Amino acid sequence: MEFEALKIRLINVKERIKKAAVDCGRDPESVRLVVASKTIPEDTVREAIKAGVKILGESYIQEARDKINILSSYPVSWHFIGHLQSNKAKYAVKLFDMIHTVDSLKLAKELNKQAKKINKIQKILIQVNISMESTKSGIYEEDAQKLIKEISLFEHVSVKGLMTMPPFFNNSEIVGPYFLALRNLQDKIRNEAIKNINMQELSMGMTGDFEVAIKEGATFVRIGTAIFGERS
Repeated sequence: MEFEALKIRLINVKERIKKAAVDCGRDPESVRLVVASKTIPEDTVREAIKAGVKILGESYIQEARDKINILSSYPVSWHFIGHLQSNKAKYAVKLFDMIHTVDSLKLAKELNKQAKKINKIQKILIQVNISMESTKSGIYEEDAQKLIKEISLFEHVSVKGLMTMPPFFNNSEIVGPYFLALRNLQDKIRNEAIKNINMQELSMGMTGDFEVAIKEGATFVRIGTAIFGERS
């Protein structure tokens, strides 16, 4: 993709984020764009960084490791937004500022263990399967609070909020209740005032539905297609 086309798409997405925030009375600065760059070649990602991207979201450890090494001189933040297996935790804590997809005690325990080895406190989000779809990762809503209480005892992971992926609908308005359910869960957990747990972030909304997610309180939106085009 040509640099100018990429730049225009990025500006367009940022404008849409800003408008969606203002329309519901929110500060646009409270919504951060995570540019989903999985399968996108590092040359294109470099152009995106030059065009003003601050946070990049990757989904595969090996691909991310290569990209992060090549682009290590750029001052960007890398987030992991794909499904993470426990045996890849040691790589994840070395590569990523935040992991959006923690959905089990086993994974949290391994991240804690690996982060301790490098004297790091790993920021994480808990992935919640709000729609209870068997094809999706994430803990069920009714089990989230218990998991978060267990993770709160770990010294080297820090829960910063929640993440979800709602079902795919052709009509973006239909997803609203799923995003609202995640925000309600955030409020419920926040009211518990669990020690060492910070419920400030909601990672929800992608290319097809991010405006609806912002309306329901998203602080991170994960957008790839609207910036890079359809993946081949």
